Amino acid sequence: MGSETFLEVILAVILPPVGVFLRYGCGVEFWIDLLLTVLGYIPGIVYAIYVLVG
Repeated sequence: MGSETFLEVILAVILPPVGVFLRYGCGVEFWIDLLLTVLGYIPGIVYAIYVLVG
């Protein structure tokens, strides 16, 4: 895992949509993560880490 990915994962834990936005912009992944974060903070974190690492 590179330093860029490590920073994205740290941001994904603090603010999940921001971490996904840095990688994918305003794509589908960002909007799904934003919706999951609004509905529940933990699902947003899980999805963000899944998208960034996986």
